[in-house]
Amino acid sequence: MSTDDRLQRLADQTSLGEDRESLPLGLTLVSGAIAAVVLSPVLWLFVQGFDVTAQLSLTPFVVEFDANVFGALGELLQASTLDVLLNSLLLVIAVTAGSLVIGVPLAVLTVQTDLPFRRFWTVVCALPLVVPSYIGAFAFVSAFGPRGVLADLLEPLGIAEIPVIYGFEGAALVLTLFTYPYVFLTTRASLLSFDATQFEAARTLGHSPLAAFRRVTLPQILPGVTAGALLVALYALSDFGTPAIMHYDAFTRVIFVEYNTFARDFAALLSIQLLLVTVVILAIESQVGGGDTSAYVTRGQGRSDRVGLGWLKLPATLFCAAVAFLCLVVPMGVLVMWLFRSAPGYGAVGFEFEWVYGFNSVYVSVLAALAAVVLAVPVAYLSARTDSAITTVIDRATYVGYAAPGVVLGLALVFFGANFAPSLYQTLPLLVFAYVVRFLPQAVGTVRSSVLQVDPKLTEAARTLGHSPRTAFRKVTLPLIAPGVAAGAALVFLTTMKELPATLLLHPTGFDTLVTYIWLVQGAGYYGRAAVPALVLVGISALSMVVILARERYNG
Repeated sequence: MSTDDRLQRLADQTSLGEDRESLPLGLTLVSGAIAAVVLSPVLWLFVQGFDVTAQLSLTPFVVEFDANVFGALGELLQASTLDVLLNSLLLVIAVTAGSLVIGVPLAVLTVQTDLPFRRFWTVVCALPLVVPSYIGAFAFVSAFGPRGVLADLLEPLGIAEIPVIYGFEGAALVLTLFTYPYVFLTTRASLLSFDATQFEAARTLGHSPLAAFRRVTLPQILPGVTAGALLVALYALSDFGTPAIMHYDAFTRVIFVEYNTFARDFAALLSIQLLLVTVVILAIESQVGGGDTSAYVTRGQGRSDRVGLGWLKLPATLFCAAVAFLCLVVPMGVLVMWLFRSAPGYGAVGFEFEWVYGFNSVYVSVLAALAAVVLAVPVAYLSARTDSAITTVIDRATYVGYAAPGVVLGLALVFFGANFAPSLYQTLPLLVFAYVVRFLPQAVGTVRSSVLQVDPKLTEAARTLGHSPRTAFRKVTLPLIAPGVAAGAALVFLTTMKELPATLLLHPTGFDTLVTYIWLVQGAGYYGRAAVPALVLVGISALSMVVILARERYNG
């Protein structure tokens, strides 16, 4: 690099730094208002919980008190409620550990070894992420339940009973099989950025492949492994469909049951407890995985020769095949089987599938995607172009709804709609608002990345030509970040299509979607009716995986 080039680069960096120091008042106020609105549902939930506690604290000083309030807080301290907490923690630990056991070895096999057909296994091992966990649970119950496919096949052989899939074991198995790709993808990304010559140096010093991996590779890819484990833990804690289908009393299932039995005070207190557990998990991750992120940086080294598996090549291939069979063949096979079994007229009257459910899903998802990107643009632009404590607070506030489980967010908006805005309760605007609160960070993240790639000097040039800040943004910045805006909208659309608990709690009466229909027929036992909408959801989810795999950096 010449001296002139270095001076130009320094000037560019200085210009960018100066631009990031400014804090435009109008944009800050707009972004702050967006963050406050997004944060409000969680605050409403805490207000409801504090109101319950306050009413209880006044009971010694009044003659009459709300027995429901007393009962709610009393039940919160009972052994049965503590069992729910323990159940949820055990599920999170088991699913996270299982995902690490599956995801890390798969990542190592597809990056650092001479595993046959590595590209094929990379795609196959990532694909379970496109199957919503509640559809996976529905498929496993259909296949391995007491009256499932396996039981029907074994009955002529005189085997009348098979192990029960319901409960902790079933919930942990299903969640592990459909969340381990988070660990697989983040670990794989770290391995692709890892300087493999360090591993080779350890080998030349006499370390075995396993010892070299443990001493050299693992410490540097630990941030990626931890990031994937965090995603798995949060997913396992917040998932509603799988514990409900598997009849396992985790937080989300109990909250939903209590809500439906009109014990809403108790449900609110449980929701606050669940949020606090979520905060604890985030705090633990920040301590465990908060190390130096330089391990992520590609050092420009060429890919070295991969470790030869030798006689382990066949077991490694069988391991990949077994995971693919459980995660893909079983659920897709069950859905296709039910598709062919569900002939016209099959099932009870009133459970017929109508394509309007698909239209409703697309319609509400498009509304959520559009609203999310409109709100994401000012927040993302402020975050990318300024650097201050206020900006950080605003940016982090938009992520609270994403960290909150869907059932908690849905319940918070139920409280808001019922108590403060009855005209909005069970309406489409409130449902769309829930989706925006839940998935706004997806849009903020993609738009922010696009803004960071736009040279601020282009906007400054437009300003020197007499354009106002708004006009300069519209004519210069917006066209350049349009791909990021579109990607954010697509991501929000795809995740909205699959959202289950918030949809069940907030959808307007008569406004059924693919998700609500699947839940209805699954609960009624008409599995064949769920085949078409489930396959449609899986197909739509696969679009997001196409985007991920398109960015994957394969090594030849």
